[in-house]
Amino acid sequence: MQVAGENLLRNAKTIAVVGLSNRRSRPSYGVSEYMQASGYRIIPVNPNETEVLGEKAWATLEEIPDRVDIVDVFRRPECVPEIVDSAIRIGAKGIWMQEGVVNDDAAGKARAAGLEVVMDRCILKEHRKMLAR
Repeated sequence: MQVAGENLLRNAKTIAVVGLSNRRSRPSYGVSEYMQASGYRIIPVNPNETEVLGEKAWATLEEIPDRVDIVDVFRRPECVPEIVDSAIRIGAKGIWMQEGVVNDDAAGKARAAGLEVVMDRCILKEHRKMLAR
C-alpha cells in the first residue's frame, strides 16, 4: 500500500497547521487532534486564534520561533502560493496540501526549493495507512 509523504511523516516532529481553528466541527481540528495524539507537535497558524489544542497560535509561519518540519495546509488553493513562499523562508522540509487543495504551480515552486510536496491527500488518512503496514 503506497503511503503519500511517508518519508515526511516518519521523520517529522513538528507540523504547522495553516488554517487550524478551535471549531471542533472543522476537519482541520479533527485531523490536528489525531496527529497530536499520534505524537506530533501541532502548531496552529491562524491570525484569528490565540490557542488551539493547548498550543499557542501564530498569525504567520514566519512568527513561529521553533523548527517546523511539515506545513499542513487547510486553506483554499489560491492561498497556497503565499503559504509555500513562507514555508520556503522558514526552512520547512515539506508542504502538505489537504484533500481538495491543489495548486500545481505552488507545488512546483516548493519542489524546486527542495521541499517534499504532498497534494490533495489527507495527512490523517496517510498516517493511518503507514501504521497499518
